[in-house]
Amino acid sequence: MEKNEINSARYGNEAEIDYREEYEKEHLRNADLAGRVADLEAKCDDLAFKLNRIKENPLWKMSAPLRRCMHFMIRQKNRLKNCGSLRGILSKLNYKKIERKARENYGTKSFPSVEEAKRQRREQFSRMIKFSILVPLYNTPEAFLREMIESVVNQTYENWELCLADGSDGAHSYIEGIVKEYQETAGKDRILYRKLEKNEGISGNTNQCLKMATGEFIGLFDHDDILHPSVLYEYAKVINEKNADYIYCDETTFKSGDINKMLTLHFKPDYAIDNLRANNYICHFSVFDRNLLDGTELFRSRFDGSQDHDMILRLTDRAKNVVHVPKLLYYWRSHPDSVASDIGAKPYAIEAAKGAVADHLRRHGFEHFQITSTRAFETIFKIRYQIMGSPLISIIIANKDHTDDLRRCITSILDKSTYENYEIIVVENNSTEKSIFDYYEELKENEKIRVITFEGSFNYSAVNNLGALHAGGEYLLLLNNDTQVITVNWIEELLMYAQRSDVGAAGGKLYYANKTIQHAGVVLGLGAHRTAGHSHYGQHRDNLGYMGRLCYAQDVSAVTGACLMVKKRLFDEVGGLDESFAISLNDVDFCLKLRQKGYLNVFTPFAELYHLESVSRGLDDGGERAERYNRESERFREKWKDVLLLGDPYYNPNFSLDRSDFALKI
Repeated sequence: MEKNEINSARYGNEAEIDYREEYEKEHLRNADLAGRVADLEAKCDDLAFKLNRIKENPLWKMSAPLRRCMHFMIRQKNRLKNCGSLRGILSKLNYKKIERKARENYGTKSFPSVEEAKRQRREQFSRMIKFSILVPLYNTPEAFLREMIESVVNQTYENWELCLADGSDGAHSYIEGIVKEYQETAGKDRILYRKLEKNEGISGNTNQCLKMATGEFIGLFDHDDILHPSVLYEYAKVINEKNADYIYCDETTFKSGDINKMLTLHFKPDYAIDNLRANNYICHFSVFDRNLLDGTELFRSRFDGSQDHDMILRLTDRAKNVVHVPKLLYYWRSHPDSVASDIGAKPYAIEAAKGAVADHLRRHGFEHFQITSTRAFETIFKIRYQIMGSPLISIIIANKDHTDDLRRCITSILDKSTYENYEIIVVENNSTEKSIFDYYEELKENEKIRVITFEGSFNYSAVNNLGALHAGGEYLLLLNNDTQVITVNWIEELLMYAQRSDVGAAGGKLYYANKTIQHAGVVLGLGAHRTAGHSHYGQHRDNLGYMGRLCYAQDVSAVTGACLMVKKRLFDEVGGLDESFAISLNDVDFCLKLRQKGYLNVFTPFAELYHLESVSRGLDDGGERAERYNRESERFREKWKDVLLLGDPYYNPNFSLDRSDFALKI
């Protein structure tokens, strides 16, 4: 045998031996793993046996009421914690009292009187449009089916048709007979029915309903819910008066059997794209011009479970005028199998909703975004947009004395911020204390920080305008000297919104030192002066907010100038801050100027800071300061009277303007 052949044979034998050894090791590893799995299974069986024995123990069963009481007390403790202070607890109790009293106005008591119903039936609009109401049926209980149909039959606007596609199984054959009963009285041309050969799911069954529809407007209605008698009348009215092509209303969930036993009343904002991306707040009762479909599918089966969110995102994108009717006109039945009762009833809805939002974002040109569930609810989302580039951010801080406050503010920026490309411009105004000038000398050692001087009496608008004039950044971030950074990526959280072409100002969530909310967006008309006020004011930082609104980024009329990011180009475009508002309302005025130009203002709860409000300049609650505030409030009301008259589109006219906690009017 040649030398090479001998070496080849030797290496081949060695390779075979190595392979056998590796095989034996792998076999031993697998055997060991199998043994461990068997041990774990045995332990699980043992634990299951012990747990079952505990549950079957008479003492365990007898202690059930005590455990329920304990869990109840824990829940109440957490709720009280979310209220914050004693004042917050009392406010929450008062809120519940108001809500209980207000509920009386939104059930059958809100139905039109006999005379009003006759008037609505007689009214003639220039467009007597026809509504096609689509209802996919599936194993619908008889009582639910009858109540649903009767709520359509009893509509005061009578140009409608009800399109029913039935995918029920053989055990629910009674459905067809019940529908025929109503066809005999209402007419087969008004109640259309098709028994499907097979159940095609929510999307497929609803699309079958659409094939029957002949109306100009399409309405989507669930098979176990109830419509207010005037809902079609109200919708016909806004179609005629506002040329609406997509309409929705406020809604409530109710205990099965009685719409007066309301659980959650949802009073919604007007159309707000950031709200809608994070949360399908529009939901019921959606009605739209069928031309918006333009040959596309109504529901897409791959989004079953969240098919309505997908549809709403697609059609509102196409709509020319989305109109919200701020009246409670839809009753969403809560029963064990409904999503109204528990999202867990349809767990696939969570992933479907994320998919629908992702599809929408891609249509709008967004890439590399992240969609995650929030602590409010699995289908209320945080959307993280990609930061484009690394633009310079100019942080402008107005300051007079208050060395400790300014030091805390700047130190928190330097120590905590993960975004690095920023500059800090401190605008000095009439300081007298030696300590602050000593601190300014310290700051000069940091190349990121500059101190400039504003001459003249304090004017918040003028001071910040001067800072903006000296700013080199593509973005400005107005920041109070009495703030302290909490969230390390606070700049990124603001920038991801401020960088969008449709956004004007972006603002963060601010807390007092006691962890109660100072700012979570501004509501127009709120407060005694009927100018503007902070929503959720004074609530604990862990509070979820009204319908989870403290847990997702959303469109608002204004954000506070204590933490406000805006493109420098837009700041200049609207003329900066109006210097006639020297102390107050200048930030709200600025945001309204942006809104007037067609830009959105966004509040994000994911940029968090402490704000020791008014530590630097004091409160406007007495003497000359109170007089000045009154003068500026009067000027604001005059300047924006038309906007204030219309009300805040991101609030709801059913809410009181005397409270910041979304309490209902009585």
